[in-house]
Amino acid sequence: MLVLVAALLLLGILLGAVAHMPLPLTLAAAAVIGCWLLIFAVRERVSRRTH
Repeated sequence: MLVLVAALLLLGILLGAVAHMPLPLTLAAAAVIGCWLLIFAVRERVSRRTH
């Protein structure tokens, strides 16, 4: 339960920060995070196949 509360608090802080950032910067940050998550997912899938 504590993890859920911490995650919601962090999400609120991040959304508050995004509201004050310019749109191109927000989209660039979202693209970087999306690429990072995609790379992480591919690496996890590859590592599970080899083990």
